[in-house]
Amino acid sequence: MSGVEVVLFVAVLLLALVVVGAVLFGVRALRGFRAAPAPEDPAFIAEKDRQEQSLAALRSAADQANSTIDVAKSAAAAARTEAAAAKAEAKSARAEARRVLDDARAEADTILERAHRQAEADAEQLRTAARRSGEREVAVLAATTREQAAEVERRAARMDERERLHTEEVERLAERERQLTAASAELARREAGLVERETELAAAEEQRRRELERVAGLTADAARAELIEAIETQAKREAALLVRDIESDARNTAEQRARHIVVDAIQRVASEQTAESVVSVLHLPGDEMKGRIIGREGRNIRAFESVTGVNLIIDDTPEAVLLSCFDPVRREVGRLTLEKLVLDGRIHPHRIEEVHDLARQEVEELCHRAAEDALVEVGITEIHPELVTLLGRLRYRTSYGQNVLKHLVETAHIAGIMAAELRLDIPTIKRCAFLHDIGKALTHEVEGSHAIIGADLARKYGESEDVVHAIEAHHNEVPPQTIEAVLTQASDACSGGRPGARRESLEAYVKRLERIEEIAAGKIGVEKVFAMQAGREVRVMVKPEDVDDIGAAVLARDVAKQIEEELTYPGQIRVTVVRESRVTEIAR
Repeated sequence: MSGVEVVLFVAVLLLALVVVGAVLFGVRALRGFRAAPAPEDPAFIAEKDRQEQSLAALRSAADQANSTIDVAKSAAAAARTEAAAAKAEAKSARAEARRVLDDARAEADTILERAHRQAEADAEQLRTAARRSGEREVAVLAATTREQAAEVERRAARMDERERLHTEEVERLAERERQLTAASAELARREAGLVERETELAAAEEQRRRELERVAGLTADAARAELIEAIETQAKREAALLVRDIESDARNTAEQRARHIVVDAIQRVASEQTAESVVSVLHLPGDEMKGRIIGREGRNIRAFESVTGVNLIIDDTPEAVLLSCFDPVRREVGRLTLEKLVLDGRIHPHRIEEVHDLARQEVEELCHRAAEDALVEVGITEIHPELVTLLGRLRYRTSYGQNVLKHLVETAHIAGIMAAELRLDIPTIKRCAFLHDIGKALTHEVEGSHAIIGADLARKYGESEDVVHAIEAHHNEVPPQTIEAVLTQASDACSGGRPGARRESLEAYVKRLERIEEIAAGKIGVEKVFAMQAGREVRVMVKPEDVDDIGAAVLARDVAKQIEEELTYPGQIRVTVVRESRVTEIAR
C-alpha cells in the first residue's frame, strides 16, 4: 500500500469516528428528551430548544462529515485508480520482461539442442563450450532485461519531469503575459501623455510665432523674404570677394619675386626704433642758477632768446630748465650755449653772444661729422660739400619721431639690397635713396614740398638726372619713370612703414592689432587670440566643446567680415580658427 493510500485511510477512519461520536450524542439527547417533564415547563421548553439546536448542529456536522467522506472516497478512488494504472503498467512491464525471458530461454534451448546434435563426436568439450555459451547468453539476456526495466523507470521519471517543466512554463507564460499587459498599459499612458505634450508644444510654437510677428512687425513670409534677400546680398558680396581674392592671387604670383626681395631687404637691415624728441632739457647744478639765468629784471633770458631764437622755459621743475624751438638745429645750439654758460658761471648779454657763436660752430662741426659718417656707412664718396652740410643738418631733424638722417641711411641700405637682388646699378640706387629727403633740411626756410626742394638742390649741385627724378618722384609729385625712382619709393615705404619706425605709425599699428584681437575675442567660444605676422594673420583658439567644425568656419567668416567693415589696413588679413581636442592620460 502506498503512502497516499495510507493517508487517505487514516483520514477516513478519523471522519468515521467523528460521525459515530455525533450519532451517539444525538441518541443520548433523544432519550433525554423522551424522559423529560411535561411540555408546560419553561425550562423543559428551553432545554428542548437547545437540544433541537444541538441536534441540528449535529446533523449539519454529520452532513459535512458525509460530504468530506465522499470527497475522501473520491480522492481514494482516484488514488486507487492511479495506483491500479501504475500496477497495470508495472505488470505489463513484468509480463514483457517474462516474455522476453521466455523467448530467450526458448532460443537458448534451441541453440543447446542444435549444439548437442552437432557436437556428439566431441561430446565433453562441446558440451562444456555450449554450457558456457548458454550461460553468457542468459547473462546478456538478464542484463538486457534489467536495462529495459531501468529504461522504463527512466521514461516514467522523464515524463514526470516534463510535466513539471510544462507546469512551470505555463506559470512563466502567465507571468509574462501579466507583465506585457502592464507594459502595454504603461505605453498607452505614455503615448497619451506624448500626444498631449505635442499638442501643447504646437500651441506654444504657434503662440511664439505670433508673438515674434507682433514684435517684429513682419509676417513669417515677409521675414523669410528679407532673410533670402540678405542671404543673396551676402552671397553676392562673398562672390565679389572671391573674385577679388582670385585676382589678388594672380597678382601675387606675378609679384612674388618682388615681395621676396623686399622682405629680404627688410630682414637684413636692423634699425632702432624712434624716440620722441619735442623739447630739450638742461639739468642745472642748483635752483639758484635759475635766478642768474633770468638776470636782473629778466635781461639775461631776453638776451638769450633774442640771440639763439630758442624759447627758454623756467618752471617749478627742480634743477632743470626746458628749451623749445621748432628748428632742431637752433634748439641744439641753444642747449649747448646755455650749458656752457652754466659751466662758466658768467651770464650776461655780451657773454651770451660769444658763447652762442662758439656753440654754433661746434654744432656745425657735429653736423658735418655726422654727415661724413653717414656717407661712409652708405659708401658714397663723391658729393658736393653743400649737400654734405645740408645732410648734417638732418642729424637733428625728425619726421613723426624718426630721425631723418638715420632714415636716409636705412633707406639706402634697403635700396642697395633690393638693387643687388635685381642685378641693377647698386651705387646709383643707393645714392637716390640716400638723397631722397635732402629737401627736409630747408623745409623751415623754403616753402614747398620737400621732394621738389630736394630735387632742385640735387640738380643745382650737379647730381645726375636719375637721382633728381628719383628724389622728385618719391612722393608721386612727379610720376615715377625709372626703376631707380620705383625702388626709392619702395625702400622709403619699407623704412618709414615698418613697426616702430615712426611714432604715429607705431601707435596706429598697435591700436589696429588690439582692435583685431578684441574683435576675435568678443565671439562666443573663443579661448585665445593671437595677432601674428605684423597683423597679417589672426589665429583664434576656440573651445572644442563650445564650437564645432561648422561653427569654426562660421566664426572665421564672421571675424573676417567684421575686420573688413571696421578697420582700414593695407593688403589682406588671414583669419585662422584652430579647434583642437586633446585627451591626456598619465602612465604610472
